[in-house]
Amino acid sequence: MSRHAVAHVITRLELGGAQQNTLYCTAHHDRRRFDVSLLAGAGGILDDEATRIDDATVRLMETLRHPIAPLDDLRAVRELTRFFRDNQIELVHTHSSKAGILGRLAARRAGVKAIVHTVHGWSFNDTQSLARRQLYVQLERIAARWTDRMVVVSAQNREDGLLRGIGRPEQYRVIHSGIDIEQFRRPQVSRQETRRALGYDDETIVVGTIACLKPQKAPLDFVAAAARAHATDSRLRFVIAGDGELRPRVEAAIARHRLQDVVQLLGWRDDVVELLHGLDLFVLTSLFEGLPRAVLQAMAAGVPVVATAVDGTPEVVDDGKTGLLVPKAEPVAAADAILRLAGDPTLASSLVQGATEGLGRKFEIGQMVRDLDDLYGELLSTSPVSSATSSRRSTSGPSRVVTEPEVQ
Repeated sequence: MSRHAVAHVITRLELGGAQQNTLYCTAHHDRRRFDVSLLAGAGGILDDEATRIDDATVRLMETLRHPIAPLDDLRAVRELTRFFRDNQIELVHTHSSKAGILGRLAARRAGVKAIVHTVHGWSFNDTQSLARRQLYVQLERIAARWTDRMVVVSAQNREDGLLRGIGRPEQYRVIHSGIDIEQFRRPQVSRQETRRALGYDDETIVVGTIACLKPQKAPLDFVAAAARAHATDSRLRFVIAGDGELRPRVEAAIARHRLQDVVQLLGWRDDVVELLHGLDLFVLTSLFEGLPRAVLQAMAAGVPVVATAVDGTPEVVDDGKTGLLVPKAEPVAAADAILRLAGDPTLASSLVQGATEGLGRKFEIGQMVRDLDDLYGELLSTSPVSSATSSRRSTSGPSRVVTEPEVQ
């Protein structure tokens, strides 16, 4: 049986759910069915991990960048288009906002058979100016016309897209972001060792978060919640695993609240499983999310969760049953939830039990890959010509010929 050539496109391989899931898919698609390529912007933390995937073609592109850069963007479209043609790519799967636009445009120009885009969280949100938000919505509407399937990681993302006129209902497919559940249940070192390394004894209540220090994750709200909660319960200590553009402001907030002995900034960690098993509570203060993998990881590790009720998070956290939900941008509410769990071990244990029972197969990363494999097979077996490119092809002759001029 001949294999179908598929290519993933993502802007940059930073530490994040979209990037980690894309790498996992690149490494674990069924090789009996698919020949897999990955194209990503160069300079990401996960570049080395990508290049170690020995049965996939990996290209790191200098032209594929996050900031809007017209010349580089045009070069990226040209480079992607040439790669898709030269390697006879049949299906292109794009991720992230920038790569989603450029990758789908290039796939359309190259005349690939099927185009898939995953929404790991929409490019627009209510923290943006109205003008910027409207621009992003319009770009998503245009790109949706080039797309055979829009994969969303939460049902709420689908509803948000349809509400704004992005795509049609039949274009959407909900495939939840997944994690390796068993991996997060089996730490390589003991809880006691992890806590000792962090400097905590068994009496300390350790509250942690794992997040990039960027506006989306609202790390300043985490620090504010820590200050309020610690003022009431001195047993509490806090750790932040992650780094990013807001680190100087987070450090300043810790100093302003005089929490230098209360909050630790750990930077990026490669022992996330062990770190989670050393925590007593996990808190995520995001302003918006697609579907929070860090929450899934904490649940799999048996850590009670407090999270903001945004986007796909309520599809993971059933308030009062598998975790506690609080309003976004309200650190007082987050602090109250922390204190509630710190003071009620029975409630904390019941949430852990509920989360363990509720994870199930739908959040297992292997199931996510199988669902994508089946989607690819469905599109490639039933659609010899992509519905997203068929109208253009009907006037352009052979499948590898395009009517637009080459981008210079």
